[in-house]
Amino acid sequence: MVTEPPDRSPPVSKAPSTASATGRSPRCGPTAPDLFRQVYDDIARHAASLPFATPEILAVEEHEDVLVTYERELAGAPLRADSAVEAPPRELPARETDALLTVLRALAAVPGTEAMRRLTVQGDDRPLWEGHARFPDALAALVRRAVGRHGDLLAARVPDLAAIVRRTTESLVALPDGPFVSVVHGDLVPPNIHVDGTGAPTAVLDFGFFTTAGDPAFEAAVTAAVWDMYGPYAEPHTTTLTRLFAERLHHSPHTLVLYQRAYALATYDLFSSDGSDGHFRWCAGLLVRGPLTPPR
Repeated sequence: MVTEPPDRSPPVSKAPSTASATGRSPRCGPTAPDLFRQVYDDIARHAASLPFATPEILAVEEHEDVLVTYERELAGAPLRADSAVEAPPRELPARETDALLTVLRALAAVPGTEAMRRLTVQGDDRPLWEGHARFPDALAALVRRAVGRHGDLLAARVPDLAAIVRRTTESLVALPDGPFVSVVHGDLVPPNIHVDGTGAPTAVLDFGFFTTAGDPAFEAAVTAAVWDMYGPYAEPHTTTLTRLFAERLHHSPHTLVLYQRAYALATYDLFSSDGSDGHFRWCAGLLVRGPLTPPR
């Protein structure tokens, strides 16, 4: 079973990446295994253009009231440990940024599908796209629901939270339609990207935490923010990656910063409901300090 670093683990374990290991499926509703099998199949249709492998569900069974998925083993080794376990160096190695750009470009070319739109992101009670025709509108609605869960807890750490939520949701719904809706992995942290001996990506795994169909800029924004959450150089790394992705992937810096704020508001309480975990503190910190990357 996949073991996540302290304070990063969701309350429900994610599916493993080997056919011999077992684990619980992502919390995406009662049809999660069949729905995720469809999502994986949708991604696999583009395998010829992907420079890395993605998961495939081989079998599903129930064990002690827990649905267990068996998945094919994926090649390579984790790019590195999560920043909660192993702090990255001051300067991110070129092999890391090159691997990230490769993964982001490839996933951005995989079209979003109906099955992806039917997924429920961690902690929510309905498919993200339910009742919405645009990703920014769906994300704004998610932010409102998420703040409604434990907003008082967050407000105790984030001054003027109501104003932040209002500005965020208004800015989201004001975003223009993007040119393309793609698959969004939603949790591209170092252990979820496997590489070979040269540093080239061989596999992307552990879909499910925030997997959906959406704006490729959202994937880039979240990846820049969560790649190093807990290391001593986390903030400058977020700045570096946000600027890199804006320049190399042609995303608006304003949009990237907006999506990072929305991600913090949508996920702040997913690891505990009392604010005692590292993810909550990270989200509150992001919201308090404001944008790390002033647009140039």
